[in-house]
Amino acid sequence: MSKIKIITDAASDISSEDELKYGIRVIPFQVTLGDESYTTRVDMDNAQFYARMAQCDEIPKTAQVNPFQFQEIYLQEAQAGYTDLILVLINSEGSATYGNSLLAAEQFFEEHPEYRDRVHIHSFDGLGYSALYGAPVIEAARMAESGADATAITAYLQDCLPQRQVYFGMYTLKYAAKSGRIPSAAAFLGDKLGLKPIMKIFDRAITTAAKCRGDAKLAQKVAEMTAESILPGTPYEVIYGSDESSREEMTKLLTEKLGYPPAAAYQIGAVIAANAGPKVAGAAFTRKPE
Repeated sequence: MSKIKIITDAASDISSEDELKYGIRVIPFQVTLGDESYTTRVDMDNAQFYARMAQCDEIPKTAQVNPFQFQEIYLQEAQAGYTDLILVLINSEGSATYGNSLLAAEQFFEEHPEYRDRVHIHSFDGLGYSALYGAPVIEAARMAESGADATAITAYLQDCLPQRQVYFGMYTLKYAAKSGRIPSAAAFLGDKLGLKPIMKIFDRAITTAAKCRGDAKLAQKVAEMTAESILPGTPYEVIYGSDESSREEMTKLLTEKLGYPPAAAYQIGAVIAANAGPKVAGAAFTRKPE
């Protein structure tokens, strides 16, 4: 009889409540902020992390999950009796984590041939960040809880992930400039003119989809773009950061435009905050076919 374990990383931004509810294994990242290093979801929560960001002029730096860590995870889950390990991991264009999971699988079976025919490792590139793949992780866990087999769950992920997209607006360009996401000169000019970029995450790429002037119009523009791009009638998730009012505003705007509320709200952790800053307003959704 098969026994399925769903595994993701902390950049999926799934809540601790869902992690516990569905028995999802969430792999933390090591984050360096100034002279100190932390383990996400272990040493501090999001609120504590935002507070540290505000106290430090440097941007946070995150480390990839290395092959050795994955091998340890595979062995632990195999010894616990799991027959199918289904991983959905951070965008391979932004981190070597997904590639390391594949390399570790090869090494694991070389070192533990007794599991070669007993354990199946299915690793997916999440193709983005936060709720883009966090929401499919939750659905995969629900499917497993309901008795779906690994074939059905992996088929769902193969179909769902390439259709997922995010729009999010940034209220400051400080972190994007320091991380190199936006050139420093452009960020300086944007701040002077009050221009706020709206970023699009789709199929591993992060691009500037639009700009608007002033904080007040940012959430409205994100909501308009989401309403234009979403596959009608499908669930969507709100993405927010340190400001709870951004979550409330995005929920209100999208509910009005789409006629139904978000399926969930995802608060960004260290990975997106390092590039976008602690305050964002965004949405993740299944996009219309082009």
